[in-house]
Amino acid sequence: MSLPGSTYRLQFSAERTFDDARAITGYLDRLGIGALYASPLLASGTGSNHGYDVVDPTRISAERGGEAALRTLLGTLREHGLRMLIDIVPNHVGVATPVENPWWWDVLTHGAASRWADHFDVDWGAEKLLLPVLDADEEGALNKLELSADGTELHYYEHRFPVEPGTGPDADETGTATAQEVHDRQHYRLVSWKRGAGELTYRRFFDVSDLAAVRVEDPAVFDDTHRKVLEIVRSDDTVAGLRVDHPDGLSDPGGYARRLRAELGADKWLLVEKILAVGEDLPISWPVDGTTGYEALREVCGVFVDPDGAGLLTQFTAEHTGGKRSAHAVEYDGKRLVCDEILVAEVERIADAFRAGPGADDALTGLDLTTVTAGDLHDAVSEFLCAFPVYRSYLTPEIAEGRAHADTAVATARTRRPDLAAVITALHAGLVGDPGSLYATRLQQTSGMVTAKGVEDTAFYRYNRFVALNEVGGDPARFGVSPDEFHAGLAHREAGRSRTMTCLSTHDTKRSEDVRARLAVLAERPAEWAEKVRCWSVRHPLPDRSLELLAWQSVVGAWPISAERLAGYLGKASKEAKLVTSHTEAVAEVDEAIAAWPGEILADDELVAEIDAFVEEIAGPGRSNSLGQKLLQMAGPGVPDVYQGTELFEYSLVDPDNRRPVDIEERSRLLARLDEGWQPPVDADGAAKLLVTAAVARLRRFRPELFSGYGRIDAQGEAAGHAVAFSRGGGAMVAVATRLPEGLARRGGWGDTTLPLPGGFDDWHDMVANRPVNGPAPRLAELLDRYPVALLVRPA
Repeated sequence: MSLPGSTYRLQFSAERTFDDARAITGYLDRLGIGALYASPLLASGTGSNHGYDVVDPTRISAERGGEAALRTLLGTLREHGLRMLIDIVPNHVGVATPVENPWWWDVLTHGAASRWADHFDVDWGAEKLLLPVLDADEEGALNKLELSADGTELHYYEHRFPVEPGTGPDADETGTATAQEVHDRQHYRLVSWKRGAGELTYRRFFDVSDLAAVRVEDPAVFDDTHRKVLEIVRSDDTVAGLRVDHPDGLSDPGGYARRLRAELGADKWLLVEKILAVGEDLPISWPVDGTTGYEALREVCGVFVDPDGAGLLTQFTAEHTGGKRSAHAVEYDGKRLVCDEILVAEVERIADAFRAGPGADDALTGLDLTTVTAGDLHDAVSEFLCAFPVYRSYLTPEIAEGRAHADTAVATARTRRPDLAAVITALHAGLVGDPGSLYATRLQQTSGMVTAKGVEDTAFYRYNRFVALNEVGGDPARFGVSPDEFHAGLAHREAGRSRTMTCLSTHDTKRSEDVRARLAVLAERPAEWAEKVRCWSVRHPLPDRSLELLAWQSVVGAWPISAERLAGYLGKASKEAKLVTSHTEAVAEVDEAIAAWPGEILADDELVAEIDAFVEEIAGPGRSNSLGQKLLQMAGPGVPDVYQGTELFEYSLVDPDNRRPVDIEERSRLLARLDEGWQPPVDADGAAKLLVTAAVARLRRFRPELFSGYGRIDAQGEAAGHAVAFSRGGGAMVAVATRLPEGLARRGGWGDTTLPLPGGFDDWHDMVANRPVNGPAPRLAELLDRYPVALLVRPA
């Protein structure tokens, strides 16, 4: 079965239901979209705006409309010739409200005797299942426990927990047992939320104790967690396939992918949300079509960043923060902090598994394991985890893919801690020698968590030299992407993973594609930007100099922005950075100063005028970058996704800012004007971006033959470096975009630079500007005089 030409991501919730999606299906059809890309559809926690906290995998979310409404939506999509891609969550379920999750409720009720006990990754050898939900004052909080009137539940404020039959008040002679006495008889123990980092007895999603991991590697668990989704897929061909969330958390991602592919069949689309490091590919043994596209995001956005800006911005960052640190050093610090403060329980479980594992003494190659202190083993495990150059290795007893990454990790870790070299060597030997062991499994599951939390959620908020590069799947140490690297990446994608997804914005990106596009302009005027930040920071300082760099870039990148939105973002960013405040160790006066800062700068009329003027200067080049990014992503190899709302210029920051309601009616109105022949100016309400999106999406849907193959095209002439272009469809389609527009303007424009078109043909039509193109080598000054991009097509 053929793939959709493009997808449109929708975030479902109680506020955006299946019926709401039905109402916009006509718009998506007119836009040219091939498939609706749906966030998780199974029953999730009440009020969830994302769906990744599934509480019952056996039923479709009633909040989103229920199964009947989903079936109706599928029918409407089918009527319009669209399909659906469904997001699924195999790694964990939501347990924030136990009563909503029947499996978890039963486990809390019956402990290891529950029929669902083996579905969760719980250390049943521990005394009790620890639930970190109480206030910091644990003893005082336990005194606040109450029994329900019928004695079947324990209540702690709004939290409800089950009482096992036979352990309640009637379990003693007097029938007057207190709530705390009943609690002490249970299979679980309520503890302070602060103990979750170091003493948790169940595996979770990253550091989120409200998301408990399930053992999907068990065939019975796989069947129970996938039955409803597979029923929907098999019963309706409108479902194109599945997108798998967080495969790195699974014990055997490759084995899981093979099992899921066998259940889906060969013709369904199967994507994994896998973050690849620069130069890393998916394991060849995974029978999947590709990833969700963060590697494409890095390449497409990066080619619009001027590498010449790196020097001055690096120097200014060191000046402003009072120290010069490399991106990799900051990433290591973030990873180590995560091991020592946030994922302590996970590190200790790895250490315990290593000590208990068969052959541990042999792995130590003669070192007496009893002489290794708990602290040394913790440090050795931490160093090994921090040294992985990718999110995780994929070693299994059958397939030894990823060995090179483990070898790199051991070499790096030993260099950092030569005093622990013998122990680190043993950890490596245990991993590669017995990759099926509990120790090896735990280690591989945790390395991805350490990278995600230490890099994405710590270092990316600390290393603020140029935050347009601080993106999921990105590498801030690499200042942009050269045209050579860009073309090599896209050619590689077409040759090896042409069915993969590509993206520019997602529900997880740190900032939208248009914020990054505007910020890219700063790399072309680094000296001016540095001077602005120096001046503005003196007038309105923040409690942390690094945060100031992030804050001012966020201000101009998302401008205009309300005080409420900016305060919410900076509050989250400062806590993620963990430098002057954090989620677990909040500093009240710091949090108050950060929360007040947006209101203070917006009340400074002189400053607002300066920001307005500066943003006005960079907005035009930023829009040029936005259109270029969109064209190259939409026209390039892979299946492009359009995140909800980003068919117009959309200046959002990290979630929840990027999950705000989208005005589809406005987009539909603008699309209708475009269909009447309107050629909007680049700055007209984002309509030019809608024009580019629709032009490519419609071609992908109705002339799919144009989107195979890949050929680099180099412009010829004095300004050739400001153009990036490629051909597809055997040379019948050409996409060209302007890069580094500030530099192009400073040099006086395109001059006589031309774009030699493939085949020497002269019967081309620009689908964006809607006009014929004369000659086999048009002058870029003429080709791009209306828009900074062009999409050229020859007649069928």
